[in-house]
Amino acid sequence: MAQKKYLISKLTSCLREDKIQLWKPPYTNENKEAGKEMKELVQKYSSKLSISENDTENMLEEIRCKAIERGTGNEHFRVTGIARLDIYLPRRKSRKVPLETNLFITGKELRSQIAQEHALQENAIKIIINKKQLDLGRTLENQGITHNAKVMVLQLEQSDEETKRKVQEEELQHKKEKEINEKMQRTKKGLEILAEREEYLDPDSVPYLDIANQTGRAIEIPHQAKKALVLAMGYHEKGRALMKKKEYEIALPYLLDADKHFCECSTELLNTVDNYAVLQLDIVWCYFRLEQLDCLDDAEKKLSTAHRCFQRCYGENHERLIDIKASCLYEELSVDPDKVDCLSLLGFSEQEARLALRACHGNVEHAANLITNRREEKAQIRREERAKRRKRLEDINTLKSMGYSERAAQIALHNTQGNLDQAFKFILDNPELLLEDDDDDPVAMEQFQVSQESIDQLMYMGFSRESAEQALKVFKGNVHLASQTLAHYGGLLPASLQLSPAGSSPSEESTSSKDSSTESAGSSGSPTDEDMENDAVNEILEDIPEHEEDYLDLTLEEEKQIIHEYLSYIQVPQQ
Repeated sequence: MAQKKYLISKLTSCLREDKIQLWKPPYTNENKEAGKEMKELVQKYSSKLSISENDTENMLEEIRCKAIERGTGNEHFRVTGIARLDIYLPRRKSRKVPLETNLFITGKELRSQIAQEHALQENAIKIIINKKQLDLGRTLENQGITHNAKVMVLQLEQSDEETKRKVQEEELQHKKEKEINEKMQRTKKGLEILAEREEYLDPDSVPYLDIANQTGRAIEIPHQAKKALVLAMGYHEKGRALMKKKEYEIALPYLLDADKHFCECSTELLNTVDNYAVLQLDIVWCYFRLEQLDCLDDAEKKLSTAHRCFQRCYGENHERLIDIKASCLYEELSVDPDKVDCLSLLGFSEQEARLALRACHGNVEHAANLITNRREEKAQIRREERAKRRKRLEDINTLKSMGYSERAAQIALHNTQGNLDQAFKFILDNPELLLEDDDDDPVAMEQFQVSQESIDQLMYMGFSRESAEQALKVFKGNVHLASQTLAHYGGLLPASLQLSPAGSSPSEESTSSKDSSTESAGSSGSPTDEDMENDAVNEILEDIPEHEEDYLDLTLEEEKQIIHEYLSYIQVPQQ
């Protein structure tokens, strides 16, 4: 058997050197039978390799049949996408067996299929392909596995419990990492939607996400800076929500992403809010709870950063904190449960009660007044913000009543800081916004049937027939938009909207080089995309606390327990 394999290998090398393809004519006819020319090859290689003609003929026929089989398999793969894998099983008489599958299944699915078909214990086998261990979480295609790939199946010893345990742990860790990555992608999507579109959301149906200072007043900041800050604060809140569940390992990546986005904000902006300092403390707390000793140096840097940030926000002696929060820096953090109950009976939440009692040194009457005042202040701020948002919606509806799309109205008002007159001019100065859809087909525009009545209307206004007809095709028969645009541009469509004789315009350059804010603010997907976007946004909103000082509402029980534990380590035993 070994000698035969060696001789077949030699024959295959000779065929390759002579560039002979046995599966093609003249060596194989249309019925896939051996051609007459095969006899010449038998004589040639029998003499060259000193093998009998009978053995040479048998081996060449075996090579030819396998080549035809591979060729048939290749054609089958091209047509159906079903690949053939050669599976090499452990300790079997027939170690090499074929397996047909598509390449879009995951490594875990392939392992399950092999285990089921060959009575193997799934968690007790390891699979090697292309000299690499199979990644259970990725598809075969993504791992570079192709048709005719060789798959080596290794069986872990049943007694090797440690090895099997490690394999299982690796699988669980990979699954966890995959889930975290998917959740982080959804979080990012939801935050980007909020950062771009929140100012146009319905104030009566959608919670409002805004950037406010310590007094609760919205901060006016540039759009790009606001986007970075919303992303940073959103990741921070998601991380904090996970910290509350004590899921520190999952929370840490969110917090580190928040840190990255905060670094994109200006120093002046970071000095206005204390979120960045609080984030540093949260990251250090995660390091501590996860016992990541290798992060000690980074933890020290983050604590120093938090200290400097708090000083910049509140002053060297926290004087601004006293002005804003009506107290010193919470000298007494321990809260009497009876006083919390007392305030709860007055209709205040436990969170409000704890925060107010800390701010008022435990004085119940002062705490009640503080909560009431804060509620009134927040209600006033909320009314003002809702009024602003209603004004935005009214302006959008005004522009829509003039014939402009909601998308164009949103973009124009955004770029003109809400000035309605300037927004009207902005739309006309950026005519690509007048198109109903970024994906408008130029050929469809050219073929659009314009009514003679519409053309006559525009000609009556003084425009030429050619300009009138072209404008009506671009705006799909909308006489109002056509007349406004022609009037604004002196009777001719701007170059970015003109149709060429071949119907290859509006200019692709103008539509592809729009301002990034234009693209993001105006994107509109299919209903399915919209549902997915809504789910992503709602997932973010669930993690945003209603109370802006939620991060200060700590019961301190866990911290107290840890302090006692560490004090016990340094206590000197009595003699």
